[in-house]
Amino acid sequence: MIQTSLSCFRNRPDQTAKYLTAVSLHSHTNYSKESLQFIPKFAEKYPILRWALERQCKKSKLPVDFDRAYWTPPLTAKLSHEVESGQIENVLGLASLVSLTDHDNIEAPTLLRALPETGDVPFALEWSVPHGGAVFHLGVHNLPDRRAVEMTSELAAYTRFPCDHRLNELLAMLDQCPEILIVFNHPLWDLGEVGPCYGQLVDQFLERHAGFVHALEINATRSWKENIRVIELAERLHLPIVSGGDRHGCEPSGALNLTRAESFPEFVAEVRLKQRSHVLLMPQYAEPRCIHIARELLDTIRDYPEYPIGSRRWDNRVFHPGRTANEHCALSTLWKAPPAFIEVVFSALSLLENAMVRRALTHVMADEAHARVLSEVGYEATW
Repeated sequence: MIQTSLSCFRNRPDQTAKYLTAVSLHSHTNYSKESLQFIPKFAEKYPILRWALERQCKKSKLPVDFDRAYWTPPLTAKLSHEVESGQIENVLGLASLVSLTDHDNIEAPTLLRALPETGDVPFALEWSVPHGGAVFHLGVHNLPDRRAVEMTSELAAYTRFPCDHRLNELLAMLDQCPEILIVFNHPLWDLGEVGPCYGQLVDQFLERHAGFVHALEINATRSWKENIRVIELAERLHLPIVSGGDRHGCEPSGALNLTRAESFPEFVAEVRLKQRSHVLLMPQYAEPRCIHIARELLDTIRDYPEYPIGSRRWDNRVFHPGRTANEHCALSTLWKAPPAFIEVVFSALSLLENAMVRRALTHVMADEAHARVLSEVGYEATW
């Protein structure tokens, strides 16, 4: 029997009393390579931006390749862990379990496990799964220590060279390890803008592989309307829901899991075997999504003078293909200074650092459906 609960911390702050631990799933560090494909798609909607982008691309010394270029989040593995554990321990007063899931690599947990204070961090990643023209993201948590590197390599090989038969083999391999938790992250987000057929691809994927998926994700960066649809999908499939912060900036995750487990393997057993989950939405989730996105963008473009040389400015953390096949260069090495129009756009965005401006925009852009998160007591279901 599946027991799923979803509640908002602002409505019922006392509900944490019966739990021992909160779990942060799905957050990113500077080891995540995040695609820049959204830039030309966004610019296409606005003639002035399209003109400026085309003009700058023509001036580039190298052919601009948005498909292979990428940016990296600002926080290191250690800082990412501190942000997530700090919210849990200081705001909720609970013990913390943190699973960092960078795209298709386990570099961050590998580094953290070498430190005494974070030696029990699980090996985890967000696996990119090409399927029928879409790319789905699966959170793969708590890989076994001795096989973590090997398994990660096999998953990454599938991402590069997808094959339906091989996908089934890999999911079965992961599922056979009882300590591993497989979560379908933001399952209803058409991230690659596939279009109307995206829902059909999701249904097709789940029809073939739902037996290897242990939970669906309530994602803190997605709309309340979309997350309600995810809950309905979970009910139809008889799967639990779990939280996913999907943090890329400096603000802690807007969704956590509450549990009585004292270790990550115990939490996995609670979800996989007992099929029990309590998702807690933090106050920041109720803010308008545009404000949340703007804040993450500000975190990404902000200077960090305390960082090592080579990672302090935003153009140190954005990478473009170089002159050789496997070379990627920081943008800062490809120009003397960022183009003027980019600096103008970033200066305008920096106005959101002002608390009064942010409050005014929050009031103007408040989403009625999203605001329901604050007014509803919560959701509980058994099936």
